Amino acid sequence: MSHKRWFQVLMFFILLFLLILLISQTSFIFTPLLQLIGAVALPIIGAGILYYLTKPVMNFLVKRKVPKILSIVIVFLLIISVIALFVLFIWPIARDQANRLIDSIPGMIKMVEDFISYWQQNYSSIPDQVISAINDFAQDIPAYLENATSNIFGFLGAFIGQLVSIVLGVILIPFFLFFMLKDGHKLVPFITQLFSEKKAKNIQSLLNKIDKVLTSFIQGQLLVSLAVGILLLIGYLIIGLQYSVILALFGMLMNVIPFLGPYIAVIPALLVGAFQDPMNLLWVAIIMLVAQQIESTLISPNVMGQVLNLHPLTVITTILAAGSIAGFIGILFAVPIYAVFRTIAIHFYQTYVKSKKEKQDALI
Repeated sequence: MSHKRWFQVLMFFILLFLLILLISQTSFIFTPLLQLIGAVALPIIGAGILYYLTKPVMNFLVKRKVPKILSIVIVFLLIISVIALFVLFIWPIARDQANRLIDSIPGMIKMVEDFISYWQQNYSSIPDQVISAINDFAQDIPAYLENATSNIFGFLGAFIGQLVSIVLGVILIPFFLFFMLKDGHKLVPFITQLFSEKKAKNIQSLLNKIDKVLTSFIQGQLLVSLAVGILLLIGYLIIGLQYSVILALFGMLMNVIPFLGPYIAVIPALLVGAFQDPMNLLWVAIIMLVAQQIESTLISPNVMGQVLNLHPLTVITTILAAGSIAGFIGILFAVPIYAVFRTIAIHFYQTYVKSKKEKQDALI
């Protein structure tokens, strides 16, 4: 690498660090801005997910010469129908099983206590360190309860505030979705009009790539999760596992989290199966393994294709890093955000390489 290139790289990092320093010193400007973004994040994200799920339906109707407004109305009716079917047929079963599962928790705890009592009668077979740890934990329980009691009112206040924000966000989702479906096609021309014709085409190509990545991830991940949930429900019903509907729904929801989701989903099923019949530990593990094999070999390749093309180690690292920074929300959105930034970086790199070959100015 030439001295000129080294100097350019050095200046880039110097300017980057100066920008970070400037942002940190002007937090009074960016903090309200981030709060504003957080206030509208829920309706935008919720409407965005529904937009990518329903866009194929609307495009199908528009191609059949159905007026756009009527197509949007049909899309909303389909969404309402799906919610109504869930509330009428699935929700009562799931609610009943959830209530029975909660009622059975004391019995499960009693079984664990009996198991511990049995082993406590055989101290010789338990290491002293384990007994000491159990006794220390038991002695600390009153302190934990006192601390939880002292913080419960603050938690309730924060919870009520968050609940109000969530309810308002959910109410706004249909309005955001309506305008996304109605005017979503105007976004790219609005952005590209700021550039020259050649750069506008480049930006349009980038936005199309981002749209393709988001479409692939959102539609693919939700369809895969639905398929896995159905496979789990069938397997749980075959082995007669209790609370099969609520456990399958939990597995479907957790499967939205890439890579780690299936491992989280199987934990409650294993616990319930173990208390029902120890042999169910094996059967639940087999069902989850079969469902994941079907998903990874048949469903995901055909639904998502090779658009994302992310290495499993990259996915794990991204999820762990996002989880440590932003908690569960970070885990949930880590992969699509990473995929978008990866798409942007690759696109600009390819643009730069092409500009050097053709001896023309790069996009930026």
